Amino acid sequence: MDDPLQQLAQDLNQFAQDRDWQPFHSPKNLASALTVEASELLEHFQWLTEAQSHQLDADQRQAVAFEMADVLLYLVQLSSALNIDLMDAARRKMVINARKYPVAPSRGNSQKPSDL
Repeated sequence: MDDPLQQLAQDLNQFAQDRDWQPFHSPKNLASALTVEASELLEHFQWLTEAQSHQLDADQRQAVAFEMADVLLYLVQLSSALNIDLMDAARRKMVINARKYPVAPSRGNSQKPSDL
């Protein structure tokens, strides 16, 4: 298999099958777990300044990497549960975002599209 995301999805499916976890992996439960993991990721940055958030030590970076992996794993599982091609959805969303945030008015600007 050439697509690493599809391979990861298959590996996750096998991991869940081996443990008989499929009954718990409803889209609702996976979306809930995804938000919990995203919150755990955010927790690592909660009291840091902007500058500190760029200067994580090795242990902090490893902890953040594992939380990011948890987010990715649940997102991939959710996409599998809903039969959504995540890469295709991401590419299509980038096209939408490019229209929504044209380069000239958006450059260096964090305003909403309606405020540009």
